Amino acid sequence: MKAVQIVELSGPRDALRMVDVAEPEASHPTTPGRGVLVDVHAAGVSFPEVLQTRGQYQVKPEVPFTPGSEVGGVVRSAPDGGAVKVGDRVAAFCMLGGWAEVAVAPEFFVFGLPDELDFAQGAGLVLNYHTAYFALAVRGRLAEGETVLVHGAAGGVGTAALQVARGLGARTIAVVSSDEKERVAREAGADEVVRSDGPWKDQAKEISGGGVDVVVDPVGGERFTDSLRSLREGGRVIVVGFTGGSIPEVRVNRLLLGNTEVVGAGWGAYVLGKPGINREIGDAVDRLIAGGFVRPLVGARFPLERAADALELIDGRGATGKIVLDVAR
Repeated sequence: MKAVQIVELSGPRDALRMVDVAEPEASHPTTPGRGVLVDVHAAGVSFPEVLQTRGQYQVKPEVPFTPGSEVGGVVRSAPDGGAVKVGDRVAAFCMLGGWAEVAVAPEFFVFGLPDELDFAQGAGLVLNYHTAYFALAVRGRLAEGETVLVHGAAGGVGTAALQVARGLGARTIAVVSSDEKERVAREAGADEVVRSDGPWKDQAKEISGGGVDVVVDPVGGERFTDSLRSLREGGRVIVVGFTGGSIPEVRVNRLLLGNTEVVGAGWGAYVLGKPGINREIGDAVDRLIAGGFVRPLVGARFPLERAADALELIDGRGATGKIVLDVAR
């Protein structure tokens, strides 16, 4: 089968090669003998793959390896008695190996793809929307009527957080850097939009009547302190990632004086050993899809052989929505 592999750790442009490799077996290291084989129609592209091309991600497979953590496609084979069967349309989180014509995923990371969503949307469903639900509902304890501020609000995680927050009954404020990203954030359901290069902290406090309840931060960097300052009493900053490139530090006296919290939301590490909770999150996301709240916003699409272009778009902070590779046999 055709696949794109990282063959050296030299960055997005030079690290990738299109290769012919053997199709995977119907097993997965996390669940031996219980893997689901998926004929891939679309594969998601995310910031971790940018880091993988430089050897900077926490998961460091030996090169060469096939990246790609999530796909939308059709089940080729599945364990008997499982949640999906041969021929089902699915969204799957395979961890690695998604940038190929066939991928294998653990059974507990494969979800039926509702008719409302196409394969490209399926390739943007699991990582971003399960992360958003986990961050907001499980770790952030979001309550109906609260106000959520979302950094990086036009990206994959950001648009997912806006949609999930609205589905949970929250008011949303998006932080963006351009007119185009404002358009995407509003399409994702942002109630209010503020600019990252302006007085967004003060604007968020004014909009929310004294401070927001929850900040979703996949960016990190210099704005983190102002995220803490934007909170009302009892507010929570939920740390999702560091696409801004730097990891901020917290002066804990700010938490003490404000009665606020910084909460880590590492979805993958948490649910990997808890298949039951993973299924509960999947069911909750399905309910939000059925309610019309969740519709993954697909941005730029590239053929598989142009995976380097997709990575460079993300690396250059030019991506909006979910970036997808179209995989055709």
